[in-house]
Amino acid sequence: MNATEKPHEAGPPQTSSPKPRANQHLNWWNRKSLVIAALAIFAICLHLLMRFGIHTTTGIGNIPLLAILVIGGIPLLFDLLKKLFQREFGSDLLGGISIITSVLLGEYLAGSIIVLMLSGGEALESYALRSASSVLAALAKRMPSVAHRKRDSTIEDVELQDVSVNDTLVIFPHDVCPVDGVVVEGRGVMDESYLTGEPFQITKTSGSKVISGAINGETALTIRATHIAADSRYAKIMEVMRESESKRPQLQRLGDRLGAIYTPVALAIAFLAWGVSGEATRFLSVLVIATPCPLLIGIPVAIIGSISLCARRAIIVKSPIVLEQITTCRTAIFDKTGTLTYGEPTLTEQVMAPGFEQRDVLTLVASLERYSKHPLASAILAAGRKAGVHLPEATEVSEQPGKGLTGTVSERRLLITSRNKAAQQNVAGADQIPPVAGGLECVVAIDNQYAATLRFRDAPRTDSRSFVKHLGPRHQFNRLMILSGDRESEVRYLANQVGITEIFAEQSPEQKLAIVLQETARAKTLYVGDGINDTPAMIAATVGIAIGQNSDVTAEAAGVVIMDNSLTKVDEFMHISRRMRSIALQSAVGGMALSVIGMGFASFGYLTPVVGAVLQEFIDVAAVLNALRAAFPPKVIHDL
Repeated sequence: MNATEKPHEAGPPQTSSPKPRANQHLNWWNRKSLVIAALAIFAICLHLLMRFGIHTTTGIGNIPLLAILVIGGIPLLFDLLKKLFQREFGSDLLGGISIITSVLLGEYLAGSIIVLMLSGGEALESYALRSASSVLAALAKRMPSVAHRKRDSTIEDVELQDVSVNDTLVIFPHDVCPVDGVVVEGRGVMDESYLTGEPFQITKTSGSKVISGAINGETALTIRATHIAADSRYAKIMEVMRESESKRPQLQRLGDRLGAIYTPVALAIAFLAWGVSGEATRFLSVLVIATPCPLLIGIPVAIIGSISLCARRAIIVKSPIVLEQITTCRTAIFDKTGTLTYGEPTLTEQVMAPGFEQRDVLTLVASLERYSKHPLASAILAAGRKAGVHLPEATEVSEQPGKGLTGTVSERRLLITSRNKAAQQNVAGADQIPPVAGGLECVVAIDNQYAATLRFRDAPRTDSRSFVKHLGPRHQFNRLMILSGDRESEVRYLANQVGITEIFAEQSPEQKLAIVLQETARAKTLYVGDGINDTPAMIAATVGIAIGQNSDVTAEAAGVVIMDNSLTKVDEFMHISRRMRSIALQSAVGGMALSVIGMGFASFGYLTPVVGAVLQEFIDVAAVLNALRAAFPPKVIHDL
């Protein structure tokens, strides 16, 4: 049976399910933190119900709180004790001391709330750190687990690892290419944009190279394998992914940095008050009012509110860390195709031969291209619609492999082909074809006479130039660069269009990763891309943003996914992030400042532990109410 005769139903490719190397301890701790947080909420609600709803005695009403302090507080205290021995003085360390203090004072409700905040914060952090391992899972899920090997007239399914060099494989319509190879039979197109960065579907015919991971079009292709699966392009990208994950820096939370200052100050004031007065109650009073709820509650509320606001603006924040980091990035690195451009060809120039009119040629060419599946046909038809030309019927249409598109329109014979094929087919006036320029092109001959050269570009987004131009003055970016797998002429053309001078063209995923690692070592980097070829570099950057939903792998790798194909949304995210940081600092620093003032009064004996606890609650409420502002959109959410 011929490969093209075998029926094949289009659908998702069969996939293997190799599990990425996961951090088992991280997963266990995340589950434990979630359980403790849930139990703390239940215990607090039950206590309030028993105390104010059914008016039980104080001792019985405190039983749920004592239970959560034992179940959740003791494990937390053990972990905080480890940090103490490692000289890590974060805000959660002071929270642990506050738990002990609250128990000693009989303030069990306050202690339970601190348990809730500590466990909830750990769960949020571990969720963010798990995103890296899910990238490899997405990559593995996309690849087929079997290949269709052809021997004589039969086709058999074999495991991917059993494919050898020079095996003949059949790629059915809409299948993912399993290995690198060369086409030996068939003609069609493949979508390689995920892997190469090229913006168009690539025509494949006998002798054409195919890349593992590319998606086949609507016709079956027979290929000869040139690499085994382990050496194919897709496998190399997965290996680069693992390497980039191992080099990803660990980022410290804003609350930890502030807590590293606040905790020693609070402890110093408490011990000083105890030492000078000789009263242990002053030590307890200071620590009660020093409980770092503005840090433990205010900052997470601001972050969660900002994530909620982003979601309403079609911006998915997958890692809360990026909200803190984007405002510190000073180098912006862009992929070209699908990021600064739309990823679709556009007819940008018609170079006419003497004696031919532009509109007449466009009318004839568009009429013929209606019958073609070539990637440039849609661009020509779009240009025809924009020009308002009437399309007469075409006859004798033929598109043979390697010979171009031919047909008759309005009694004139047309040939649409490449410059090399035009010379080989003895087109008159072929020597008048202009020199090669950047972008893609096709040559038009009418009645065997050279008539025009049509040139195509991948058009920049309407907001690309304004977005790039405002990054320096509005967001303090010092360097802007394009990092692309496309040809240098194409990248240079786009760079001039959008106002970027520094470019790196014809870069593989491995080369992209090396450049991003180098730049990230100099300054914090923002990487904006949309394809699988961007994934390793996106992970290595300080902040990775994926435009659109072209690749589930890229979406997993990015800290932020822009659901709309718009750079304006990237600017919105920057504004939301900057506002979140401002609000979080107001809540945390303002709350700490009020607490320090309260600690001063407590250290001189003006505040008892009970009054200090009540005052701290007012400070907490003020900090949280201020943090809640992050969930509501400001008057100006972008400046493009």
